[in-house]
Amino acid sequence: MSEGSKLVRMANQIATFFHSQPKSGAASGVATHINKFWEPRMRRQFFDIVDNHGGAGLDPLVLEAVPMIHRPPPAEIPPAARPSAPPAP
Repeated sequence: MSEGSKLVRMANQIATFFHSQPKSGAASGVATHINKFWEPRMRRQFFDIVDNHGGAGLDPLVLEAVPMIHRPPPAEIPPAARPSAPPAP
């Protein structure tokens, strides 16, 4: 199972719980849970699924929560992993 499919499954499990709550607060409940408990790396992968794969596989309640989920800043590339600059002429 890929990381993306694990995140989809986890997000959908959160939505399943909030489907049993009053509709008025369900999407904000999903967003609050993800904002509170998912680390930035997980939210980056989540937004990759939303932005680049159309939210494939995500429960409609998760998609409704997307605007309320905090988008983390882009990951920094450690200096050792950065491509080296070409030699100066």
